[in-house]
Amino acid sequence: MVALAANLSMMFNEYPFLERFGAARDAGFDAVEYLFPYEHPADVIGARLQQHALSQALFNLPPGNWDAGDRGMAALPDRQAEFRASVDTALTYAAATGVKRVHVMSGLASRQDPRARATYLDALRFACDRAATAGLDILIEPINGRDMPAYFLNDFNFAASIIAELGRPNLKLQFDIYHRQIIHGDVLTGLKSLFPLIGHVQIAAVPARHEPGSGELDDFRVLRALDELGYRGFVGCEYRPANGTLAGLGWRDNLN
Repeated sequence: MVALAANLSMMFNEYPFLERFGAARDAGFDAVEYLFPYEHPADVIGARLQQHALSQALFNLPPGNWDAGDRGMAALPDRQAEFRASVDTALTYAAATGVKRVHVMSGLASRQDPRARATYLDALRFACDRAATAGLDILIEPINGRDMPAYFLNDFNFAASIIAELGRPNLKLQFDIYHRQIIHGDVLTGLKSLFPLIGHVQIAAVPARHEPGSGELDDFRVLRALDELGYRGFVGCEYRPANGTLAGLGWRDNLN
C-alpha cells in the first residue's frame, strides 16, 4: 500500500500551522508535506516532526513574494540572485527536517521566451549541484494553467525533456495526479512512461481538488497502479477537504 503524507498547507486547516503536525499524527499519518515552512524557524519545524515521530516528505523552495503573486523564481532572469539565496534557505530547513527532496517552482513566464528557458536551466543546474552536496533531490512539477495561469512549467513532456537535457541524477519529476489529469489526461499511461523520472507523487480529486475518490478519476486504481509499478516514495495528499479534514478521511479505507 502506498505511503501517504498529509499536506499541511491544505489539510488540518482547522488548527494553527504548528498544531497540524500533531493533528496529522493523531489522524494516523506517518509523514507530512506542505508548501512552505519559512514563517517558522527551522529548528521549531524539526522539533515538531521529532515530537510527533513524523517523516518530512517534501516542501518547496521559497517562492518569492507569494502574496504579491510570485509563484517561484527559477525562470525569472531578474530574480536569480534571490533564487540562489532561496536554495540555501531551503537547505537549512532540509537539514533541520531530514527531508530528502525539495520542489523548485519555476515562476510565471512564457516557455516560448528563450531567455526564460535558459534561466530556468541554469537555476536547476545550480539547485541540483547545491542539493547534491546535502544528498537531496530537486523536484520539478508541471502545474495546470487553470489553477496557475502563465506558470512556466505547464507540460509533463516539457518537464521530461528538461530532466533529460540536464542529466542531473538528483533532478526528478513531481507527478501530481490532479495536474496531470487537467493538463493531459491519460494518467495511467503517463505514470508508466514517466515512472523512471518520478521522485514524488501527489493526489487530489479532479475537478474540485477534494478528497481522492470524489471526482472523475478512479483514484484508487491509479494508486494501485503505483503499487504495481513498485513506487516506494510518499504520495502527498494535496487536496482541500470538502467538509473538514477529519470528516473526509474515510477515503483511506479504500486503500486496504
